[in-house]
Amino acid sequence: MTVRGRDSLTVRYHVCGIVQGVGFRPFTAVTAEKFGICGTVANKGSYVEIIAQGTPEALSGFADAIRHTPPDRAVILSMEETEIPEAEAQQYDTFSITKSEKEYGDIFVSPDIATCPQCRAELFDPQNRRYLHPFINCTQCGPRLTILDTMPYDRERTSMRDFPMCPACAAEYHDPATRRYDAQPNCCNDCGPQLYIVGTDIRGGDAITAVRRTVMAGGIAAVKGIGGFHLCCDAKNAEAVRRLRALKHRPMKPLAVMMRGISTAELECILTEGQREMLTGWQKPIILLEKRENMSICGEIAPDNRTVGVMLPYAPVQMLLFDYPDDIAMTDCLVMTSGNARGAPICRSDEDAVKEIGGFCDVILSHDRRILLRADDSVCDWLDGKPYMIRRSRGFAPLPVMIPVREHRQVLAIGGELKNTFCIAKGGLLYASPFVGDMADIRTVQALRDSAERMCGLLEAAPEVVVCDTHPLYNTVTVAQEIAQERKIPLIQVQHHYAHVLSCMAENGYTERVIGVSLDGTGYGDDGSIWGGELLLCDPHGFIRAGHIQPFTQTGGDLSAKEGWRIAAALLRDAMPESCDAQALCETLGICSAQEYTVLANMARMGVNSVRSTSCGRLFDAVSAILGIRRAVTFEGEAATALMHAAEQYTAKNGEPECVLPAGITEQDGAVIMQTTALACEIAQRFQADRSPENRAYLAYQFHAALSAAVCDACIRIRENTGLSVCALSGGVFQNRLLTGLCRALLEQAGFTVLRHSLIPPNDGGICIGQALYGVFAV
Repeated sequence: MTVRGRDSLTVRYHVCGIVQGVGFRPFTAVTAEKFGICGTVANKGSYVEIIAQGTPEALSGFADAIRHTPPDRAVILSMEETEIPEAEAQQYDTFSITKSEKEYGDIFVSPDIATCPQCRAELFDPQNRRYLHPFINCTQCGPRLTILDTMPYDRERTSMRDFPMCPACAAEYHDPATRRYDAQPNCCNDCGPQLYIVGTDIRGGDAITAVRRTVMAGGIAAVKGIGGFHLCCDAKNAEAVRRLRALKHRPMKPLAVMMRGISTAELECILTEGQREMLTGWQKPIILLEKRENMSICGEIAPDNRTVGVMLPYAPVQMLLFDYPDDIAMTDCLVMTSGNARGAPICRSDEDAVKEIGGFCDVILSHDRRILLRADDSVCDWLDGKPYMIRRSRGFAPLPVMIPVREHRQVLAIGGELKNTFCIAKGGLLYASPFVGDMADIRTVQALRDSAERMCGLLEAAPEVVVCDTHPLYNTVTVAQEIAQERKIPLIQVQHHYAHVLSCMAENGYTERVIGVSLDGTGYGDDGSIWGGELLLCDPHGFIRAGHIQPFTQTGGDLSAKEGWRIAAALLRDAMPESCDAQALCETLGICSAQEYTVLANMARMGVNSVRSTSCGRLFDAVSAILGIRRAVTFEGEAATALMHAAEQYTAKNGEPECVLPAGITEQDGAVIMQTTALACEIAQRFQADRSPENRAYLAYQFHAALSAAVCDACIRIRENTGLSVCALSGGVFQNRLLTGLCRALLEQAGFTVLRHSLIPPNDGGICIGQALYGVFAV
């Protein structure tokens, strides 16, 4: 090291961003050695502090290297530089990593990181001392968020504190020349966690072989990973997949497939370069990929679906399941679906697994490293050459969304009732949690409470306000009320579809007024009706309802969200009120029987279990029923997704036809109304005239095109009235990539600036971001 001379300076750097848990301190120490810098680097909880001493030239090169060539997983958001006066500066003869200290400020927690190529190579190198070690990791990969108790990120504040390092690992940990210099989860076969089969004495490699043998015999295994358990079987064994579906009560919803490597994925699916890069990157989400016609996985994986959700192994234990050196001929495609009972959160402990999913599987592979915070797999679609998030969790959470605000209010936003995530805001940083689940189950409600408490502690947050939905019957509202009462802080309720638009604005860093197009399923409207096809004038301070789709009667309570034929019958009845044509049309198209039609009509007339609705999600369900695609659903979004796939099948074969069914718009009491009831009726009549599969697919596309045209026309009319020319597209219906692309194209052609989602889901999994944004601005 350079000895301090009269021409040397001492500088303090405060580095903020993703700089903990990504090998930043070891990188800093090695870089200091390269430039002849003396001093220290330390975690301060909310940032990393570097004290650097050297010549001005050396310091300049050192700082430039830190800013522009940090570790692959690091993200530097700011790096403040302050010169320390000579009289106050300590003299240093070396550069060292010093003990972490807790200081308060903005905190950036690294998500869990997929196993890096170097560790994978060592995993299968018989000459390496970590050969076949199921928990191999380094500064560039391994668990982070899921094992972290509190900041700063050091071993004693993680669940790895249960595993003291052996002398060999400790030597690497303290040696700047190794990849495991200051790697907090560092371990090996001698000192790390151990695999075992629950309820037996089978451990280590024998446990892996037992699971491989079970799977290849057609069985089902539960496998504990980084953020929870998976349920696993051979994706090429139709009988095994059918059994798993029956046990999980999941008849149609697609199952995710983990493939051995990128070459397998390319054999089974059609990939773009961007998808290939993300599949093999450090986040490794599940990506919806287009199936090849000759793919070898069984059709039961994603029935009636043009895509399949694919991920690659991201943890060493998963790699070993595919490639352990035993005598078993292993499949290269495994179902890897969340290890939970329907409606419950993903299991994270042996007790959870035995109780909740023990009856679903033939063997449970677990380990003794505690999971402190659940993290389900992230799932994304692909749109305009970029990821289009469906579920944001492992690999992405809790990286914050940054918004341009001066307010430093701290907010806990509870999120939505479905696909729940919550958000903690600290000023301009909005930290969305990993995926929690649907709140209809008391176990998931408790998981929400527990996770929110842990995340508040982890981020050193002291919320000044709690924000939730306005629906009077949501469990999330009850949780928010309880937390607000316990903490003695105010509770703010935010309308559902307004929060959707705010989430899109937040992701795009936009806080001026917009035309918000919020197309969604069920949301409680300010007038007590069901909203979901909304045009809102929005900014972070409030909204005005400027328009919506044509209202209809939603009859049957919760059943109406599962049985699209009910909405189809209501739309046709509204479109043909003066005749019996609607009933005849429903019977002809197989929408419902005469008896069912009569019962629904009488319930609507008497107001029994009926409510007025503008839900765009239910509109999609209705059109799907009209076209004979899905009369009812077994999971949320099934009918709409099948409708989209039918439309995409048509365009893949014939290209995009001209839109011949414009929905049209009208104005009523100052609101713009999209004429969607007449559109549904026109589609029904055209399908009655020609019920061929090709016309079904053609009309499925025409519905998407007509609705997109209506959205554009409505936004043009609102622009004429307001002068606004920025549109934000949000809500679960915009998970539909065809509709999103059509709407965006038409709006941009009409001169609008269009904000849409990418890494925050447009569905209810992103609504917590919008709630948090409102809470930050609320007075």
